[in-house]
Amino acid sequence: MKKILASAAVAVMLVGPAHSALAADREHQQMMADIRMLQEQAQQLAITLAAVNDALKTITAAMNTRLDQQAEATRKGFADQKLLVDNMGADLRVIRERSDETNVRISSLEQELEALRAAIPPPMPLIAPDPASAADPNAPPADPAQPPPAPVPSVAGLSPGRMYEQAFADYSAGQYSLAIEGFQALLRTFPSSDRSDDAQFFIGESYFQSGKFQEAVNAYNQVVQRFVGSNLVPDAYYKRGVAQAELGDLVGARESWQAVIKSFPNTEGAGLAKQSLDRVNAKKQ
Repeated sequence: MKKILASAAVAVMLVGPAHSALAADREHQQMMADIRMLQEQAQQLAITLAAVNDALKTITAAMNTRLDQQAEATRKGFADQKLLVDNMGADLRVIRERSDETNVRISSLEQELEALRAAIPPPMPLIAPDPASAADPNAPPADPAQPPPAPVPSVAGLSPGRMYEQAFADYSAGQYSLAIEGFQALLRTFPSSDRSDDAQFFIGESYFQSGKFQEAVNAYNQVVQRFVGSNLVPDAYYKRGVAQAELGDLVGARESWQAVIKSFPNTEGAGLAKQSLDRVNAKKQ
């Protein structure tokens, strides 16, 4: 009996550790299974994240492409609008220039028509000659040595441009008296012509070239006083000072030169006036 109990005890002692080892192995297997499941889930999550990342990259690339296309379309639209505005501005400038040319032509035609109208003489009534007005047979004969008076050139039917050209041709040829008459006729016939300031200035130049310096001063004064906006005003100031210097009026000459230097500092007349002032001051020293 004792032997049987001892054998049973030994069997129990042997079975106990084996059962514990089996339980521990099952736990280990369960843990390994859980780990493998977690690894598979992690791999699946990584695959899902990669797919989401690829999808985001694709969407971002598409959005960037669309934004680039919209930006390019906007830039092109602005460029087209700017080109259209520039073209419209150029067309407006051309229209304005052509309008100015048309106005100038219309003004010239009006002046020529006025000249032609003035050139048409009124109809003269037919009147029989008065016998009393016939030549006196007892009158002394004309002196053949005395030349007949020079005919005054007619300006009938001439446009302002043509009158100016004729007078300037006389000035260029040194016919200063004829040039003065021509320029004065232009001023009388067409006082508001675009050539009026040129005509007045060259009246002064003609007097200056003829040595009539006081008359030249008066003519240059007319340019300064009557044609304030003309581009010949600086030259008129300068030449007035030169004529005054020829008359010995150095005070007046300095005033004329200083006036053009002060009022028109960036013109050729101002530069010439400064040179003249320097020469006069150098002689005074």
